[in-house]
Amino acid sequence: SQNHVDWFARVWIPDADEVWKSAELTKNYKHGDSTLHLTLEDGMDIEHKLDDKTKNLPHLRNPDILVGENDLTALSYLHEPAVLHNLKVRFTDSKLIYTYCGIVLVAINPYENLPIYGSDIINAYSGQNMGDMDPHIFAVAEEAYKQMARDERNQSIIVSGESGAGKTVSAKYAMRYFATVSGAATEANVEEKVLASNPIMEAIGNAKTTRNDNSSRFGKYIEIGFDKRYRIIGANMRTYLLEKSRVVFQADEERNYHIFYQLCASSHLPEFKNLKLGSADVFHCTNQGRNPVIDGVDDAKEMCTTQHAFSLLGINELNQKGLFQVLAAILHLGNVEIKDRDSDSSIIPPNNRHLTVFCELMGVTYQDMSHWLCHKKLKTAQETYIKPIPRLQASNARDALAKHIYAKVFNWIVDHVNKSLRATVKQHSFIGVLDIYGFETFEINSFEQFCINYANEKLQQQFNMHVFKLEQEEYLKEQIPWTLIDFYDNQPCINLIEAKMGVLDLLDEECKMPKGSDDSWAQKLYNTHLKTCSLFEKPRMSNKAFIIQHFADKVQYQCDGFLEKNKDTVNEEQINVLKASKLDLLVELFQDEEKVTSPTGTAPGGRTRLSVKPKEVRSGASSKEHKKTVGCQFRNSLAMLMETLNATTPHYVRCIKPNDLKFPFTFDPKRAVQQLRACGVLETIRISAAGFPSRWTYQEFFSRYRVLMKQKDVLSDRRLTCRNVLEKLVQDQDKYQFGKTKIFFRAGQVAYLEKLRADKLRKACVRIQKTIRCWLVRKKYLRKKHAAITIQRYTRGHQARWSYMRQTLAAITIQKFQRMCVQRKVYLQKQAAALVMQTILRAYMARQKYQGLLRNHKAVFIQKHVRGWLARQRYKRSLRAIVYLQCCIRRMKAKKELKKLKIEARSVEHFKKLNVGMENKIMQLQRKLDEQAKDNRVTSERLNCLETSHAVESEKLKVEVSKLKGIEEEAKNNANRVTSLLEQLERLRKELTTTQKEKKTIEDWATKYRDEMEKMVAELKQQNGLLKTEKDDLNRMIKEQSQQMTEKMTRALAEETQQLESDLNEERSRYQNLLTEHLRLEERYDDLKEEITLSSVPKPGHRRTDSTHSSNGSECTYNSEFAESEESSRHGEDVTRGMDTSLTLKLQKRVTELEQEKSSLRNELENKEDQFQRARVREHKKSRGAELEYESLKRQELDSENKKLKHDLTAMRQSLLGNAGAGAGAPGSPPYKVLMDQLNSSCEELEVRKEEVLILRSQLVSQKEAMQHKETMTEPVHYAEDVHKMKDSGAITQAYLGLKETNRYNSLSLSLFHFPSPSLYLLLSNDSNLLSPSPPLRLLEGQMQQQRRSYDNEVEVLRGELQSVKEENNRQQQLLAQNLQLPPEARIEASLQHEITRLTNENLEMLRTEDPTAYRSAKVNILRRMVDLMEQLEKQDKTIRKLKKQLKVFSKKIGEMGAGHVETISPGQMVEETVRPVNIPRREKDFQGMLEYKKEDELKLVKNLILELKPRGVAVNLIPGLPAYILFMCLRHADYVNDDQKVRTLLTSTINSIKKILKLLLYLCSNTKRGDDFETVSFWLSNTCRFLHCLKQYSGDESFMKHNTPKQNDHCLSNFDLAEYRQVLSDLAIQIYQQLIKCMENILQPMIVSGMLEHETIQGVSGVKPTGLRKRTSSIADEGTYTLESILRQLSAFHSTMCQHGTDPELIKQVVKQQFYIIGAVTLNNLLLRKDMCSWSKGMQIRYNVSQLEEWLRDKSLMLCGAKETLEPLIQAAQLLQVKKKTDEDAEAICSMCNSLSTSQVSNHSSLFCSCTKPIRALSTTHTRLRDRCETPQLLMDTKIIYPVTFPFNPSSLALETIQIPGSLNLAFLTRV
Repeated sequence: SQNHVDWFARVWIPDADEVWKSAELTKNYKHGDSTLHLTLEDGMDIEHKLDDKTKNLPHLRNPDILVGENDLTALSYLHEPAVLHNLKVRFTDSKLIYTYCGIVLVAINPYENLPIYGSDIINAYSGQNMGDMDPHIFAVAEEAYKQMARDERNQSIIVSGESGAGKTVSAKYAMRYFATVSGAATEANVEEKVLASNPIMEAIGNAKTTRNDNSSRFGKYIEIGFDKRYRIIGANMRTYLLEKSRVVFQADEERNYHIFYQLCASSHLPEFKNLKLGSADVFHCTNQGRNPVIDGVDDAKEMCTTQHAFSLLGINELNQKGLFQVLAAILHLGNVEIKDRDSDSSIIPPNNRHLTVFCELMGVTYQDMSHWLCHKKLKTAQETYIKPIPRLQASNARDALAKHIYAKVFNWIVDHVNKSLRATVKQHSFIGVLDIYGFETFEINSFEQFCINYANEKLQQQFNMHVFKLEQEEYLKEQIPWTLIDFYDNQPCINLIEAKMGVLDLLDEECKMPKGSDDSWAQKLYNTHLKTCSLFEKPRMSNKAFIIQHFADKVQYQCDGFLEKNKDTVNEEQINVLKASKLDLLVELFQDEEKVTSPTGTAPGGRTRLSVKPKEVRSGASSKEHKKTVGCQFRNSLAMLMETLNATTPHYVRCIKPNDLKFPFTFDPKRAVQQLRACGVLETIRISAAGFPSRWTYQEFFSRYRVLMKQKDVLSDRRLTCRNVLEKLVQDQDKYQFGKTKIFFRAGQVAYLEKLRADKLRKACVRIQKTIRCWLVRKKYLRKKHAAITIQRYTRGHQARWSYMRQTLAAITIQKFQRMCVQRKVYLQKQAAALVMQTILRAYMARQKYQGLLRNHKAVFIQKHVRGWLARQRYKRSLRAIVYLQCCIRRMKAKKELKKLKIEARSVEHFKKLNVGMENKIMQLQRKLDEQAKDNRVTSERLNCLETSHAVESEKLKVEVSKLKGIEEEAKNNANRVTSLLEQLERLRKELTTTQKEKKTIEDWATKYRDEMEKMVAELKQQNGLLKTEKDDLNRMIKEQSQQMTEKMTRALAEETQQLESDLNEERSRYQNLLTEHLRLEERYDDLKEEITLSSVPKPGHRRTDSTHSSNGSECTYNSEFAESEESSRHGEDVTRGMDTSLTLKLQKRVTELEQEKSSLRNELENKEDQFQRARVREHKKSRGAELEYESLKRQELDSENKKLKHDLTAMRQSLLGNAGAGAGAPGSPPYKVLMDQLNSSCEELEVRKEEVLILRSQLVSQKEAMQHKETMTEPVHYAEDVHKMKDSGAITQAYLGLKETNRYNSLSLSLFHFPSPSLYLLLSNDSNLLSPSPPLRLLEGQMQQQRRSYDNEVEVLRGELQSVKEENNRQQQLLAQNLQLPPEARIEASLQHEITRLTNENLEMLRTEDPTAYRSAKVNILRRMVDLMEQLEKQDKTIRKLKKQLKVFSKKIGEMGAGHVETISPGQMVEETVRPVNIPRREKDFQGMLEYKKEDELKLVKNLILELKPRGVAVNLIPGLPAYILFMCLRHADYVNDDQKVRTLLTSTINSIKKILKLLLYLCSNTKRGDDFETVSFWLSNTCRFLHCLKQYSGDESFMKHNTPKQNDHCLSNFDLAEYRQVLSDLAIQIYQQLIKCMENILQPMIVSGMLEHETIQGVSGVKPTGLRKRTSSIADEGTYTLESILRQLSAFHSTMCQHGTDPELIKQVVKQQFYIIGAVTLNNLLLRKDMCSWSKGMQIRYNVSQLEEWLRDKSLMLCGAKETLEPLIQAAQLLQVKKKTDEDAEAICSMCNSLSTSQVSNHSSLFCSCTKPIRALSTTHTRLRDRCETPQLLMDTKIIYPVTFPFNPSSLALETIQIPGSLNLAFLTRV
């Protein structure tokens, strides 16, 4: 390339401002040309002259594909401009501050807080390969952590750079990464202490400089210790070269150490009042920089942080107070003013305020300190002199003392920090973080810069050797020829400094000379090295300076001050004064002064050195050792540091300062290239470029450059194919080498291959374009040709048709006019004839109409007068009749009234006697009379009105008569006027003609008017239509608005529902997270307990409880003995906390009294029963009335007992309520009140039961007495103990038993209130056996034999009856067997129902024989009554079961509260009634779905069924969930026999055994990396859920019994409510689910990135980019590489495994949803952190992969499980890579499309894509619009999120009685019941 450069080649040319500038060649270069014709990027043409001597051509630019690479060694052309340009593009365009340069991480300070250091970023980099993620400090830390664990070798991270480059921040983030990833091995939170040391060290070792506001003025090396499990156990810190001179001097715009300003800012606080501080401007040590404030920093707040860090690291308040006193004293010492006494002496004015405060704070005397500040002691061989010193020397001595004190304080703090961070256990390995200064060069360089640059020379040498070693190892591993690479070796420079007669050696020698000076030392340097060493030079214009050629640059050092700084002398007498201090801390600081345990001597402007343990020295040599020079000490500490680094694997971080003005993301090329040369980055590039920097695997090379090969060149062997192709493409074989797995290329060869590939692709594109354009043009030509032919065809047709149509139109026109003339003539003739006929006809009709009208008028006139006369005649006749009738009636009434008055006047008294009590009637009559008078008045008024109207009518008639007379006269006159009328008629005819004409005119006007009206109507209709349209539009708008409102309300409701669901999921997730934390703490507790057990020797006879017990209150330990002891102690603690002691004692006393009363009542009851039986034996022949009377008496006695018990119970309640009221504030009172309410409701329900039983008894007795019952059997001679054998009193027996059961239940309720023991249930069970109603068979047969002997004539009848009795006996035995299987509380009701049925049938049989009609009606009534009673009994049974469950729960709570003071009653303490056994032959029972086992077989059951069970065999060969079914069947039997202890131990053993398996699997997974844990965890998740569903399905709760069969309802649990254990099992299922997800995540995690991102599912879409030293995972499917098919196969394996185990479908959906979330989150996180993946082709690959995942969901019928929605962020990110990004509309589309991505994710993704291509204008608009979103600024998705799991109830249709136990389970000891 040196001989020929092609046209359009891009090169780099030097530039004064930008260092390097890009240009493009416009004319081909030929060998021998002296100039190059170039065009700059701004379009300016220039001519670049080549160097006349070297004729070197400018550097070539890399192809665009390599621009922005994250590893500089991946660049094809490796040189300075390429490196600088790549860093600039990444920093300014992509906002990426980290870049790899081989093994070095280059970190550019952004001067801005970036969101790339959160916990989510740490989790993303944790466990990842270094080359698989974008460069980051976390990637370096992860690599160091991984190599420490993998190679068992200590690691070091070397962070270097100049001040302000970000060294301290980088080191801080590295330590934070270790603290977060590893965690602490102890409970002391060492990682927090490690991080807490940063504020302390920054306060005492950092200061503001002109380059950095928080510059570290010392170097430090922190060793972070790890144990064997690689958890942080401690740390240790070493410090180097503290800049002590800053304590007494600061340049302009600089500050002293932060701690001084923090003290001054906090001086107003009470704890700092005694320090007598003020503003920082007051003290000389803090005001020299004239700018004591840092923008954005609150020194008072920082002081609080520093104090908190001191406390966290164990430095108590007393020591803190002492430290602050010493630091404040240094400030006061700096203000001590020393004046001249004369030219050779000085003096401090008396009573100097600052010196006085200094002495008070330091606890020394004022006289001694003021004396020795102005004097010094000189010792000779014979005597000692005290000599005054001048003011300048005194001031220097004062400053030296202040620096020495501060150095002591600094070392003391470092020592105590190390003590706090020191590991308590043995350290296995460590990672060191070195934060050290970089190469420095200033205008004036002194001793400090010399030491710094010396240290950097040593580090650079170590770095070069390490890089060279790695290169050599890579070549040897790939077995390629190794040629020695020439690289810069700075050993001569190091020898110049540290070798014998070197700079340091001569400096130490000059310091030992009595009259040594800087000038004499400079002359020695010139004489020794000027002519012998090429790296040493002398300045031309100075004799007090020298120049050393360092690896980075030449540095000129000023000799002034070298000797003084190297000596670092302090007045020993001043130190002795401080040693005599009263301040303990100050004495502690200087107590090791003579021992020199820590060589902390530093240069006056120097720094603290590494602590070195010295050899033992004689006491007499202490002063000599104390005078050891700073240079010697620094050389020794540096040698130790290099020894440590060489013993570790180093990792390098080079920090670059982009500009001096601290502008964010501003790149200054001059400053950057200066630092790149100084920090060794360019040296790394040079070493890499000298060899083979570009490296490709064979598969990557084949995939990238397949386009350069022909088909015949492609062979099955990829290596041979690549070899053949390269030999053809690159002729010079020295440009490449073939390794075992890679091809190595020299610099520039990849660019050459890229050029060939681009040319080939360009030619292919041109050919494709040519073909496509030809096809498009031809297609366009054919389309035009076809259009032209079509137009011609239609035009010609149109012309032909037009000629023919014109001829046809002329003929038609002629025909039209001729036919019109003929038709018009015919029409006119017809019109004239019609008009004549119409005229004649209309005249005739007018005359007829006139005559008719005249006749009608005359007839009407005559009718009117005749009808009026007739009406008047009728009215007159009626009036006369009415008047006559009124007269007659009135006369008759008057006569009667007169007669009545006469009689009344004669005999009123007699009338009164005869009509006593008629006054009321008289009054009524009087009222009637008044009413009639009122009616008469009304009638008279009406008559008057009629008379008036009649008179008016008569007047009208008279007027009409007169009018008629006038009309007659007028008619006579009219007859004379007929002639005149005829004349008038003729005149009228003429007028009629005129009128007709006018009429026609009017009709025309009317027609016109009608047309106008019609037109107006049409317009109105049109307007109406428009209005209707508007109305419809308005209606539609209203409808749409209503629909929108409805949709809005629906949406709001949906959003609210979604919000509630999300809140529920958050609560559920929070609960499950708390459960996980609880389990973690429990495991931690178990581990600590095991460690304590292993570390301690158990005493003989000591019994340790099982450590695997659950912390849940409902669980107990595996050993029942210890479980009871722990439970009792726990109950005791609860009672102590929850109840008052006095209340407990009162309850105990009252319980004892009630128990005694209950026993006496029970004894009395038994005595009464015995008396009753004896009385029955003596008086069995008495009448039934006596028996009924006795039964009534017995019932009354029982009622009295019941009342007495109720009274006692009421007194007990009042006592409890009274005690609770007295201690209302004590805990426990609300449960008592709730329990009282429950007991009240229970007693009320029992009262109702008793009343119903008594009502039933009375009905049965009355029915039986009403019937005529014929006795067919004699009473037995012997009577039983109980009343079951009473022949005619069956109903009485049942009533008596019901009442007795009621009383017993009341008494037992009282007992259960205080003694919740399982023995009570046994007592109920035993007592219920008394209720069996079947009589013995022998007794019935004996009775039948007696009847057969007594009544021979009834043998046949008795045989029939005997047969019926036998059948009844068999039926009763069956019923008895069924009753024995029922729960005890259900036997009473069943017996009562059976007895009612029997008596009803007997009564109906008797009634049927006597009266069939009454029989039918009675049967119907009885059946109806029985149905009602059955319904009532069912309702009551449900209520009683519910109340009993509640009673058990509350009694259990009361028992727990009183368990510490109230002893439980054993079954032997209960008074039981004796029951005579009944010999009943039983039939063989069917299997009831229960399994019985012995107590001692419980361990074997758990071992065989859980601990040693192989899931694979069970899942394949047996039914799903078989272990859960077996465990539940065993639990059912324990519930059936009412064994509380057995239920508890079985459930607890099961839960603890499953936990043990999970814990073992977790341990194996973390230690052996097994991959088959998923099957086991899935198996136990399925069985745990099935066991939980069985507990719900058979709990007896109606909500869980809806889908049960009747047989399954019979299998429900009857005695125990296991709701609490259901919660425990649910928590256990959550734990198993979370472990399943973690196991699944561990399997999927390595597959996701490779299969979803890196593997090319669609081959050829995306090309492979070259990689550097940090090799990425290959995107080609090599052997062992995961692909998308691997992920799909693994998902199918997960799914099939869960289906085989019978996992609930809803649970499978949740697992799949979690799987897809992990896949989407991990893929998206890697996509966001990898710039190389942000391309259009990668978006296509991702979308294709997502479609394959969706297809998998579709095949498994899981599309509705919500898994697809979890991939939505990934889908949108892929779409974002492919969508347009040019216009504002595109920005709007991006904002609407990316609703599942956060703003930071969209911005970061767009920026990465933009940096991969070129800047896009629409992205700024997108970022602006996305700022309005209210969301968290999190960049990465949290891959640790586990969705809250739910376990929907899934009942099983499998019948328990059909389950068979296979012999392979070794469960032969189980017995089917």
